[in-house]
Amino acid sequence: MSVRTDPRPGGLRAVWQQEDLNFLLTNRVPRIALTRFMGWWSGLRSPLLTRLSIAVWRLFTDLDLSEAKERRFDSLQACFTRELRPGARPFDPQPGVLASPCDGIVGACGEVRAGMVWQAKGFPYSVAELFGPGCEASGFEGGSFVTLRLTSAMYHRFHAPHHAVVEQVTHLHGDTWNVNPIALARVQRLFCRNERAVIGLRLREGGHGIALVPVAAILVASIRLHCLDLLLHRRSSGPQEHRLAHPVAKGEELGWFQHGSTILVFAPSGFTLAPGIETGRRIQAGQPLMRLPGHQEHS
Repeated sequence: MSVRTDPRPGGLRAVWQQEDLNFLLTNRVPRIALTRFMGWWSGLRSPLLTRLSIAVWRLFTDLDLSEAKERRFDSLQACFTRELRPGARPFDPQPGVLASPCDGIVGACGEVRAGMVWQAKGFPYSVAELFGPGCEASGFEGGSFVTLRLTSAMYHRFHAPHHAVVEQVTHLHGDTWNVNPIALARVQRLFCRNERAVIGLRLREGGHGIALVPVAAILVASIRLHCLDLLLHRRSSGPQEHRLAHPVAKGEELGWFQHGSTILVFAPSGFTLAPGIETGRRIQAGQPLMRLPGHQEHS
């Protein structure tokens, strides 16, 4: 790590060097090997080892298991992918509300312009590249997008944001860069580089097509979807494209990450961000994320 000599105040320089160290420790490492090791470790079935691992985990995060359906876990993976008690995440029932599919922290959000969106200030990326060659991205021009970052301590399952039909799932191979804000401000087109799945849904309300893009990261490179009888991960051949006609109800569980990561939400022109959706806001699954066309005044 280089020592900065620019004339910024000492406090800012120290923060910048701490971010450099964070980036070094979470990215300039054998990411794929560590991710595979974490997958092996978290799958070990040992209540004692699991309790010790969770105790260490709590030293570094704000892990809260008070809403969990079960309090005892036989593996670390079971804790990562825990279910919540019934009713813990009620979904806004209004037909004009596209709900958040997951718990998360809002990152970049706004409008898709000329096929481009932002992962961080000064770091644009192409929606077409993110989706890959098997998915059509032009339908989201002029629409809205939101980045939802899931920390390791958060609830890792994600749900249908509206009554819809899952029409397509495309799994794209890639790297496992960290997806925290420090990495997003340093690695160009990071989301397009990482392992990801593009889930295309057709809303029953208005027939609008939306997309959810779960993006894997270091220590997490596997995604499970209920609509597919397979685990999406790096060791499977790809890219994989699956055409479906799988109906889901608003709030119905779609799948889960094996750890924390990011979900990108894309909606076509006419959708608007719900009030209060801005960078840095914490949101829970089921709370309003966007509003459908023609429903703004009623939702």
